[in-house]
This record gives sequence, structure tokens and C-alpha cells, in this order.
Amino acid sequence: MVRFGMVIDLKRCVGCYSCQIGCRQPNFTPRGTFWARVLKGELGQFPSVTRGNLPVLCMHCKEPPCKEVCPTGATQKKDNGIVFVDSNLCIGCKACSQACPYGARFYVEKWQNYYPGQPLNQYEEYAKAQWDARHKPGTNTKCEFCSERLEDGLQPACVDVCPTNARVFGDLDDPQSEVSLLIKTRHGFQLNPELGTDPSVYYLPSR
Repeated sequence: MVRFGMVIDLKRCVGCYSCQIGCRQPNFTPRGTFWARVLKGELGQFPSVTRGNLPVLCMHCKEPPCKEVCPTGATQKKDNGIVFVDSNLCIGCKACSQACPYGARFYVEKWQNYYPGQPLNQYEEYAKAQWDARHKPGTNTKCEFCSERLEDGLQPACVDVCPTNARVFGDLDDPQSEVSLLIKTRHGFQLNPELGTDPSVYYLPSR
């Protein structure tokens, strides 16, 4: 059985936002919706303080709390570990948003264009049509590891666009996969492991 997961190398990440922007192209996300984000902050204590980057996305938890609270069964998990939302079942109650400890859910009332007050250009019209074909208005949305790209034998977009190769995607259940070896040899860690969600996204320390 395959369990897809991702490893993000914080030592390689330069906080360029390529993942955040690259996520938009295949997913046609509207203004204000960021399935991939880069959080920035300070690490350490004065005088040994450095700036740090923390890329975040849906963690595709092995025990996803969002799935447990969904009243309609819209939030589901595939056999490969990818957590997804069935837009036809979602009623937009936002229970999953409240349950997610990683802030990975985005409620979209309707597709918003990138230039408020301006008519849609031809590219925005195409993006809106693609979004509307996949999502009902007034539903919750999230990263799905670019499932459509995976079906075509491609990597998630955020992996492909990273200029420093800070992201690696693969099978967590295969002990010889690159992601598994990186986690083992580089002391990979999960965010908030104490919550018991068992995220499928791991991080490699920055130092």
C-alpha cells in the first residue's frame, strides 16, 4: 500500500514563495485562497537570532480531525493517504476549518478575480471556469497533493516549481523511498506531533 507524503528541507527553503504561486496554476485558486503558504518569523534568542521560513500546506494526516467532524462525509481519505473534499457533499459548515490545527482549509463563497473592480480577462475567465467545474460555491477547499497531476505521473506543482529542490514527494510506507530515507537520516519531524494526527508532511531541520 502506498501512503503519499512530502518532505520539506528547511535548510534549502529560501522563502521565495514559488510554491505558493506555483500552486495556483494547476488548481486555479481564487484571490485570497492559498493552499500552499510560506510563514516567516524569527528563530532563536538575541543576539543569536535568524529569520526562518516555514512552508505549510494540508498535512494529509493519517488521523485527520477534519474528517471526523465533517457532518456529511464530504471530507474523505483515499487509500493512498490523500485527504480530499467531495464538493458535492460539502455544505460549507466550516467544521473542518475549526478542527484543522494547521489552518489548511479555505472556504470559498465564490471565485474572486485577481483585480477587484475590473472585468475578468480571458485568462481569469478560463481559471474561473476550471474552478467552477471542480468546486461548488460555498464550500471548503484544500490542497489535495495535486491529485490530477499524480494521475498523469507528475509531481505536485509545489515540488516541481521549487528552485532549490527543498521539497521531495514519495511513498512514506516504502522504507527505501527518498522521503523515508531523508526522514531517517536527517531527523525529519512533524508539526505538532503531540496532537496525534500523524501528518504526512515532514520537515528537515534548518541546522
